[in-house]
Amino acid sequence: MRTLDAGGETLEPGRGPHDSGAGAGVEEPPFLAACFGRPASRVPVWFMRQAGRSLPEYRALRRDGAILDAIRNPELAAELTLQPVRRYGVDAAILFSDIVVPVAAMGLGVDVVAGRGPVVAEPFRSEADLGRLRPFAPEIDTPYVLETVRILAGELDVPLIGFAGAPFTVASYLVEGGPSRTFAATKRLMTSDPETWHALTDALAETALAFLRAQVAAGARAVQLFDSWAGALSPAQYRAAALPAARKVLEGLADLGVPRIHFGVGTGELLADMAAAGADVVGVDWRVPLSVARRRVGERPALQGNLDPAICLAPWEVVQRECRSVLAELGGEPGHVFNLGHGVLPETDPDILARVVDLVHEEGRRGSGA
Repeated sequence: MRTLDAGGETLEPGRGPHDSGAGAGVEEPPFLAACFGRPASRVPVWFMRQAGRSLPEYRALRRDGAILDAIRNPELAAELTLQPVRRYGVDAAILFSDIVVPVAAMGLGVDVVAGRGPVVAEPFRSEADLGRLRPFAPEIDTPYVLETVRILAGELDVPLIGFAGAPFTVASYLVEGGPSRTFAATKRLMTSDPETWHALTDALAETALAFLRAQVAAGARAVQLFDSWAGALSPAQYRAAALPAARKVLEGLADLGVPRIHFGVGTGELLADMAAAGADVVGVDWRVPLSVARRRVGERPALQGNLDPAICLAPWEVVQRECRSVLAELGGEPGHVFNLGHGVLPETDPDILARVVDLVHEEGRRGSGA
């Protein structure tokens, strides 16, 4: 396994010790090529939440166990990561984990409740709560995640994507105490006590950065920063309250030479700012056509997306038409990673997803820059 350059050598943009590994006569993995905007043999495809409840083999292994317990079992977490790669033939694997794993491991009273999501026993509401934070040490706090990554690095024949929660989204869980529709408590803290808010998100940026760097050191070949709830913010709010911490994470990974993907839901008005945070790839949900997203972010970064997950519940003829529509949006330009606009829905037929992969691989060859 390759290790990080400890010598302080300046790396080319988009190149690094964990880059594609492509040399003379070795084809660069399509996923990595597309992430860096380089020509690829085909449009690559993977699915958010591809390792999830839509797969019967996943349900057979997970049963009713708690997700955090499954994540703490490296052999199990590795197998759950591998299942969709075997089933679908996707171009990348996404680590089986959760965005609250670091804060749960730090003893902040975080749990993931089935049917609800992350909950926090004692929400963060004031400056006094900052004293509950401490530096995150990945090898000590989450050795099981890094062992999972090491197992996968030795078994996968496609790149592994490590991930972390963006500071705004993780902070919103800590402040709200769980999922929210209004983010009222979060916005109250942001606006009434910005110093405490920035201290909180800065600490969470340090946590995410340490976690992602450790995953890359263990063998992840790309990373995704999930800012799932950033769409609750206006552009001005995003720039003031979320962008600085996100930029700290993404720019702090620049020397590693791995693709940095930045994704949020309902973030159509934020795409340019999300790109400016230092992403190589910006994820686009289904609400914004990719051609519009391209105009908003400029020639770079690459774009990831953006089939509506609910479309996958329709008959194949509908899914096929919509997949072709997504492919047509960028006219076959390099720098497109096909994905859903959010995660796979639990009721999705796995055979439909397998057919989506086949269609994208076949029809995405045309105009892919190869």
